Amino acid sequence: MNEARTPEVPAGDGPTAAAGAATDTLPVAAEAETTLVVVTGVSGGGRSTVARALENVGYYVVDNLPQALMLDMAELAVKAGGAARRTAMVLDVRSRAFSTDLAGAIRELKDRGFSPRVVFVDADDEVLIRRFESVRRSHPLQGDGRLADGIAVERGLLEEARDQADVIIDTSHLNVNQLRRRIEELFGGEDARRLRITVLSFGFKYGLPPDADFVLDARFLPNPYWVPELREHTGREGAVSAYVLGQEGADAFVGTYADLVNATTAGFEREGKRYLTVAVGCTGGKHRSVAIAEELAARLRHAGLAANAQHRDLGRE
Repeated sequence: MNEARTPEVPAGDGPTAAAGAATDTLPVAAEAETTLVVVTGVSGGGRSTVARALENVGYYVVDNLPQALMLDMAELAVKAGGAARRTAMVLDVRSRAFSTDLAGAIRELKDRGFSPRVVFVDADDEVLIRRFESVRRSHPLQGDGRLADGIAVERGLLEEARDQADVIIDTSHLNVNQLRRRIEELFGGEDARRLRITVLSFGFKYGLPPDADFVLDARFLPNPYWVPELREHTGREGAVSAYVLGQEGADAFVGTYADLVNATTAGFEREGKRYLTVAVGCTGGKHRSVAIAEELAARLRHAGLAANAQHRDLGRE
């Protein structure tokens, strides 16, 4: 896997939580509503990419959790509810400094009524060596020996965990985006993988939106501001919308950009982009850009895309 910058040593960019002791008896129904994922695997295999993908599909990710605290964390997730009901625990070499009995910790979870799904990321030794060498990092278990020695020691520690994993993902021939998509397929559902499009109206006189992926300029259309009966109204109102969309070139303008966005969404999704901002500007962000943004969002929804219109500068004047 062609990971950028670091070969997962240590892994994880997710929020870190400290799990305290949990001794109260918890309702069985509450435990059944809690989804637990345990992520482990070889250093350099892709744990941090898996963690980020799980965060993207709504999991609360706990990185570097000692195995002895897995049950406590699971019970805290039940008590916290909300987003914590979908919790992923990422274990790496640092975690195993407290205990090497991952299999026993998972059995304890199951005995308590939880049903954790164990994800094990792996890769060929040659691939792992290339990843470590590409970032000039030593293996955490290498000591004074070679990279291959550290990898061998870690494989021995992880053998039982690998045997009992529910999902084993070999990342030897996967890049970061391919691994992310695999996790989204397993844990996210179709909605989590969809690109969400925001069509954002704005006024050029207030500056460009910094997060815009596309910028459309609607100032070629006549400005309703100069129509006295429309001046105090906005592009969300029928009379202004009809005036703007009825101008020569307006329909072709909206249709062309709807086709453009529609043609690019599949590629953006393949590359891991989950949010797209299409900014539509006019002078003040009150009339033309608002009407065009509403119409463009509606056409994108009609094409089956997840799109909504927002208006940055509406009401600012």
